[in-house]
Amino acid sequence: MTVADSWGVSGGGAAFLENRRDGLERSERIRILIAEDQPMIRRAFASMLALEGDLEIVGQAADGAEAVQEARRWQPDIVLMDIQMPRLNGIAATRQIVRDCPDAQVIILTTFDTDELIFDAICAGAQAYLLKDAEEDEILETIRAVSRGHSRLAPNVARKLLDEFRRVRRPAAPLDDGQDQEALTDRENAILQLIVAGKGNKEIAAQLKLAEGTVKNYVSRILEKHNARSRTELAVKALNRRAE
Repeated sequence: MTVADSWGVSGGGAAFLENRRDGLERSERIRILIAEDQPMIRRAFASMLALEGDLEIVGQAADGAEAVQEARRWQPDIVLMDIQMPRLNGIAATRQIVRDCPDAQVIILTTFDTDELIFDAICAGAQAYLLKDAEEDEILETIRAVSRGHSRLAPNVARKLLDEFRRVRRPAAPLDDGQDQEALTDRENAILQLIVAGKGNKEIAAQLKLAEGTVKNYVSRILEKHNARSRTELAVKALNRRAE
């Protein structure tokens, strides 16, 4: 079932929105802010998430400016962000939230999958990009995965990135975005290639026979060296690399 199947649910359905926390302590739940300008869709997302014991809705916003305000107020773990919203669009809101709330991870959830919007959203700091026709299970798994430090892309979005990557990639070359950057070590370059391939820290650790904590430290250094705010932005910088 997709989220769209839930759009007709009344906001007053107390039984449907019953908070089933399954004994989880508040500190263990993933705290979520929903930013969506369509009230019916916003209620559908809230209805779906309220049924999950490990998720907690801490705020809702009807436009991008309100999303930034609510993110600053509640410091959520996850922001579900629409793109086309009044006052401030979702990409501009994402950029401000990533800057002001470094622990918040943004998941774009939209009906648009144009190349320009995808690249702009990822460069703004979004960790995932899904379409609103995604299955509920896919949205829930993405929320949980992103909260663990992973990135997720809708299949057609991932294909766009992979196609572009294949077109422009030069093997085993460090990133170069035109700015002075500290060069990557051989180990960091190997880890970067696996990040671009969509591997999580656990998978990278297994493949390179390293401790997962060691991989996490390497990833932090790679992000710092290339002034990137997320693993996905690293991939985009690689995709945008061009031969002179």
